[in-house]
Order: sequence, then C-alpha cells, then structure tokens
Amino acid sequence: MAQRSEYDARHLSVLEGLEAVRKRPGMYIGSTDSRGLMHCLWEIIDNSVDEALAGHASTISVVLHPDDSVEVSDDGRGIPVDVEPRTGLSGLEVIFTKLHAGGKFGGGSYNAVGGLHGVGASVVNALSARLDARVTRGGKVHQMSFRRGEPGTFAGSRPSPEAEFSPAEQGSPVEVVGKARRGVTGTSIRYWADRHIFTPDARFDDEELTNRARQTAFLVPGLRITVRDERGEEPVEEVFQYDGGIGEFADFLAGDSPVTDIWRFQGHGGFTERVPVIGDDGQSHMQDVQRDCEVDIALRWGTGYDPTVRSFVNIIATPKGGTHMSGFEQAVLKTFRKVVADNARKLKAGNDKLEKDDVLAGLTAVVTVRIAEPQFEGQTKEILGTPAAKQIVSKVVEKELTQRLTATRRTEKQQANAVLEKVVSEMKSRISARMHKETQRRKNALENSSMPAKLVECRSKEVESSELFIVEGDSALGTAKLARSSDYQALLPIRGKILNVQKASVSDMLSNAECAALLQVIGAGSGRSFDLEAARYGKVVLMTDADVDGAHIRTLLLTLFFRYMRPMVEEGRVFAAVPPLHRVEVIHPGRKANEVHYTYSEAELTTMLADLEAKGLRYKEPIQRYKGLGEMDADQLSETTMDPARRSLRRIRIEDAEAAERVFDLLMGSVVAPRKDFIIEGSKALDLERLDV
Repeated sequence: MAQRSEYDARHLSVLEGLEAVRKRPGMYIGSTDSRGLMHCLWEIIDNSVDEALAGHASTISVVLHPDDSVEVSDDGRGIPVDVEPRTGLSGLEVIFTKLHAGGKFGGGSYNAVGGLHGVGASVVNALSARLDARVTRGGKVHQMSFRRGEPGTFAGSRPSPEAEFSPAEQGSPVEVVGKARRGVTGTSIRYWADRHIFTPDARFDDEELTNRARQTAFLVPGLRITVRDERGEEPVEEVFQYDGGIGEFADFLAGDSPVTDIWRFQGHGGFTERVPVIGDDGQSHMQDVQRDCEVDIALRWGTGYDPTVRSFVNIIATPKGGTHMSGFEQAVLKTFRKVVADNARKLKAGNDKLEKDDVLAGLTAVVTVRIAEPQFEGQTKEILGTPAAKQIVSKVVEKELTQRLTATRRTEKQQANAVLEKVVSEMKSRISARMHKETQRRKNALENSSMPAKLVECRSKEVESSELFIVEGDSALGTAKLARSSDYQALLPIRGKILNVQKASVSDMLSNAECAALLQVIGAGSGRSFDLEAARYGKVVLMTDADVDGAHIRTLLLTLFFRYMRPMVEEGRVFAAVPPLHRVEVIHPGRKANEVHYTYSEAELTTMLADLEAKGLRYKEPIQRYKGLGEMDADQLSETTMDPARRSLRRIRIEDAEAAERVFDLLMGSVVAPRKDFIIEGSKALDLERLDV
C-alpha cells in the first residue's frame, strides 16, 4: 500500500534575494556549462556596451586573467554610488544584489539597450565566488566587493576568492580607495565564477569572445574594444574598432563574389504599447506608451547559394530571429514577387511564383532594430517578441528595396537587373529540381526495384544495426563482398570522384549518377525535406583508400552529406573507415606461428620497428604498404576495417555548424584565391613521401 505524503504550508520554500539564482541558475543563464559561463560574461559586457550606445563610453576592455577571473572595464559614466532612497542602499549595491533593479526600466538614463531585464549584474554576482566592482566617478575611485552575492570585505592585498571574507553591515557605504582626475569616469568589474555552480569543464572561450567583440565593434561604430587573454604563456591581445558600422559588417560576412554593392536601408516607425507603470501610490497601472523603432539594414547579394543573415536588437544578437526577421523576410519576398511579376516578360519568369529560398540565395544581410524595452522570449534574448517590429521593418524594407530594384540610374539599374536575373535563375533551378525529382519518383514506381543495381544489400531490416559501406571502385567492392557480414553490412560502390556539390546547383547534383544513387540508397530525401527517421541504415561508413585520392573522394562525399543530408552528420551516423597503411609480419623461430601487426602511420611504423629491434625480433621484408583497399585480401580487410570487434572508425561530427560551413566553403567553394592561400600555407607541413607520384 502506498505511503500517504503530507503537503501543507510548512513544506513550502521561500527563496530570498539572490538565493533563487544560486538554487536555479539555469532559469537565468540557460545552463551551467561553458555556454552559461559565457552568458554571464555577455551580461557584464552588454552593460558597458549600453553605455557606449547611450553615447557615454568609447572604449571597453576585456581581460581574461590567469587565475580564472575576467575583468571588464569601460570609460562610461560609472555606476551610481549615492544612496537609492527606497532601499537606503548605494546604487552600486542595489545593482549587484537586487534582481530587476537598474537604470533601464524607463528612468530616462537609457533608451534602446540590450540589458533590460535587470538581472544581468546581480545574477553574475550571485554565481561568482568573488566580484570586485570599481567605479570612478566624481573625482573619486569607489570599490565594493561581494562573495556569492553578499557584500563585504576580503583580506589581503592580492585579489583571490579564497581570501578571508568579512560580511558588511546592512547599508554600509561604498569604500573610497583613491582619487581620480577631473572628468575621468568609468566602471571596472572583475569576478571569479563560482566553480560550485558551473561544471568542471566550463571555461571562457577566447574565440567566441573575439567573435562577439568584433561583432559588437561593427554594430557600434567608433567603439574601441580590446580583448586580452593572459592565460597562456604569452598574452594575446586584439583590438577592434570599425567606423563603417553594419555596412562594413555585411562586407566582412560575405564570402562570395558580389552581384550588388552593399545596400543600406534605414527608417523608423512609431507604435503604441500598453505597459504597467508604477504610480505615486506604489500601485501598478496599465498605461499606453508611445515607442519608436529604428531600423538599420545592410545587405548585398553575391554569386553563392547559401544566405548569411544576422539579426540584432539593440546590438543583442537574436540567432533565432523573431518579429523583426519575419518582417524583413516577408518584405523581401513580397517586393521581389511584385517587381518580377511586373517584368516577367523581360526576365522570362513565366507564371511561376518566387519562394523565400529563391530570393535569399546568396544574400548577406545584417538586420538591426533599436527599440526601447523590447520584448524578448526568455532571459537568453534569442528571439524578439515585440509584435509591432514586424510591420515597421516590413514597411522600411519594402520601400527601400523597391526603389533599388526599380532604379533608373545606370549603375544601380545594372545591379538591380543582375540580382533579379539571379533570383529568377534560382526559381527555375528549384522548379527544375522538383520536376526531376517527381520524374525520378514516377520512374522508380514503375520499376521492380527502386534501388540501384550496384547496391549489395544486407539481409537485416533493422535500421539501428545495419551499416552501409560506401567503397571506392569495383576492385575494393569485390574484396569487401567477401569480407563483410552480409547479415547487417551493405555495400555501395562509387566510381571515381563524385560531383563537388558545394558549387553545383541542386539540379546538377540530382543529375549526377553517383549523388542520385547515394540519395536513393539512403532513402530519406535531401536538403530541407530530409527525414532522418526514413533513413535505411543506422551507420554510413566512407571506406576509401588511405592515399590523397581517397582523402579527396572522402571530402567530396562529406560535402554531399553536409549540404543535403546534414541530420545524418549531426546525429553522428556518418563514419570514416581507418584502413591500415602497413602490414608487418613478425617472424618467430620454431613452430610458433608468425604474428601480424598493422600500423596506421609512418610514425607508428617507425616506433614498432624500433621496438621489435630492441626485443631482438625479426620481421619479413619488404614490409607491405597498402596503397588501396583492393590490395588487401578479404581476411585482412575484415580484420582491420570491417569487423566491429577489431576495426577503428572515425565519427564525423559538427561541433560548430558555422565553422564547418566556412571550412566547406573554403575547401570546396567557388572562390579559388582563399583555397590557394590555404594550400600554399599547409604545404609546409606536408610529408612528400605520402604522395603517390
């Protein structure tokens, strides 16, 4: 019989002040791993950036110290240190110890800013083993220290979270530690993240910090941001300052050849918002407030196919979009549809309708809006929820883009014609690909078997346990047939090097026999329509030769998976086989059978031979070196590459989709110059003996 459980008022918990933050940190920073640690840093940096946006700061410095602390300094007005009347505490203590407190709730100190929830500094303070705030203001240098959100004093001259701590009395004043020159103001925050809260492997990512600093410098023209990492043997410092704003940012993001120049769309619109306002009686009343939304967009079309669109609200990135992105995409599509329809005969567009993917192909855009007190979905601020932003952005884009596409000046008209032709070409390619796919489906439905004849199928129908080996050439296929386990291992041979799909259209990819066969065998579709649940195999193993050609073929195959079957890679279901390079047969005297060892690199072979000589063991010469899988017999291939009990596989993963996109575009894209530079630079580390020439 189940036990009865009591539940009354004495079982309820009431968390006071910052205690709630330490109890449930995920509610405020999303997670307690490196992502949450970086989110805390963004909260402090964004406060400094807000000072720059308000026109009171021109420099920001971020220093990663060797003792695992981070320091953010600016030359803004400095956090207020006088007494806040309602609490009787200094402004500095209020900001760092009270949730939903600060100067961004409509008090007139800030207009369009990123930190609007009033929890940034206080949450970082609550999750820090130690935080030191130093404010230069009014000719004096003020300082206040906190331990896990509690104000007090640390002993010793060397700052450390382990130093002896003495809690402060209620309402104790801010300590004055020095004097400052007249007119010098600013804030410096140094804190040590509490390792009792964050996971042991959580660390500050210098690359992510650098990218964010560069991005912010683009978004706030003239702002100088210095990032200094002192954790290594030698300090590394980078300085970012851009006067060109988001126009320069769009040019930086664009990785393809331009079809148009950078186009800048600017405008604004007003809207009424009903918000709660606290009156003189201390009660909250709903009141209509007039807001203004400023829109600033920089965009250009290039020769590539993939869009790169970044969106921001008050310089806060919104990677998952929101109402401003909905308005942008809606206006771009609506305007292109209208202009193309008006010029359908000239563009030979027919009666077909443009889709969003057609107009966004090759687009690089930076979409920014500035709104007082924007509504975000969640504290992580990844999605803008302010409804009025959609209509305002849409009107600005529709007006400005229409003027560009219907311009009569010679240069502008040439660019408009070029982008219109590109968009119509994308539409025709999409329609052609769809027709090709439908034709292929109808053809397959009439055939007895929908699978390619060269597929060597396995008997198992269980997706989780089945494996598809993509083998290079017919010679390797013959050996692989004998080496495989026919119960769960299927084989698909490919001839030579498949199409480089990074710089080919969808229709060209579907027309390629090898690409089409591979998509058909996987059986889950391609691109946006790819359905991982429909995939016919649990693992896909790329089994190519251990030479330069094999590496090239593997790269081409990975490009196909990355562009058209990315969920397979994201789920870790794509592998690369690791065949050996050498076979060493150790000779044993007498009746004892000889031993066979396999090595996978020249370094490993050298080490093994040295070890055998040290033990006085002999080996057969010449040592067999495999140039291809076809040189192995079935037993050797099974033992080294196909038998799950003894083989080695390299799982292909995408840890950073954006970085992977850049690498694929560099190695396989249509722009040659960066790839040439990469090859020349990498040739210095190339072992010439590995080339089969």
